Amino acid sequence: MITGAHVVIYSKDPEADRAFFKNVLKFPSVDAGHGWLIFAMPGTEVAFHPSAKNDLHELFFMCDDLKAMMESLKKRNVGCGPIHEERWGSVTKMKLPGGGEVGLYQPKHPTALR
Repeated sequence: MITGAHVVIYSKDPEADRAFFKNVLKFPSVDAGHGWLIFAMPGTEVAFHPSAKNDLHELFFMCDDLKAMMESLKKRNVGCGPIHEERWGSVTKMKLPGGGEVGLYQPKHPTALR
């Protein structure tokens, strides 16, 4: 029986990104040993999109009010890119301290989350 999902984010500065998830996003975590934090995530959905390649994956955090979330992140010195309106949602990218980005969006579609 599947009991959960585990997401891996590769980073040039994983310590900075772990601190960001802990101190800025305030995700609860456990120490798996030697300070290696594993974070609890909010409810999750999985969607499958067509692609010419396999093994391409993206991470998007969902929110109810994208502009309010971006303003809240800005107050915590977190930069976001411009908002793009897509058929499926209002989307931006949130910059991670390690140099990467993750998506942040307000869905326009029904969600599978209950």
